[in-house]
Amino acid sequence: MGIQSRVDPESVGEEHGSGILSENPPSFTITVTSEAGENDETVQTTLKFTYSEKYPDEAPLYEIFSQENLEDNDVTSILKLLALQAEENLGMVMIFTLVTAVQEKLNEIVDQIKTRREEEKKQKEKEAEEAEKQLFHGTPVTIENFLSWKAKFDAELLEIKKKRMKEEEQAGKNKLSGKQLFETDHNLDTSDIQFLEDAGNNVEVDESLFQEMDDLELEDDEDDPDYNPADPESDLTD
Repeated sequence: MGIQSRVDPESVGEEHGSGILSENPPSFTITVTSEAGENDETVQTTLKFTYSEKYPDEAPLYEIFSQENLEDNDVTSILKLLALQAEENLGMVMIFTLVTAVQEKLNEIVDQIKTRREEEKKQKEKEAEEAEKQLFHGTPVTIENFLSWKAKFDAELLEIKKKRMKEEEQAGKNKLSGKQLFETDHNLDTSDIQFLEDAGNNVEVDESLFQEMDDLELEDDEDDPDYNPADPESDLTD
């Protein structure tokens, strides 16, 4: 973009979009777009200029008419830049100079975006690396964090013991003795008989296996006249 000395906004608009808003007083807009960044990102602003009666001995009125992808602090920086450039170029036609300064500022902003993204990427990589180290090495033990952990562990252990004692106490209250079971459930009186019947194991006694006691020939040692209780061999004589 070559330096031009004409004040006509259309001359500036050869490389920047421009539009005349009014002729009295002369007012127009010029759109300034940055060069494409690494990922083809751009920032853009549309400046509105209005000539004052004493221009160029007096700075033109200017404002940010619209903008794209600019932060609030970027807009503030552009307005400050315009004020500085206008002050330095009083007495000379300055629209082209002002627009060129804004163009360079937008390019700087794109570079800052690139730098900021690289820093964010490095920060994320560093955080991931630190997280991986924590995973393998764990947290260093200090007196403070050990005491904090032990207090928490003791509290949890006490809570578990209380819960277990309560459960055991409740189980003891609900447990019945054998006598209490028979008193509360009369079906237990005949449970063994019922079990045998269900299993088909009824007990049958064969009386023929037993003889009458009178049929058994039992020798009464006391009827033997030679029996001497003190001499076990006395019954073996003869």
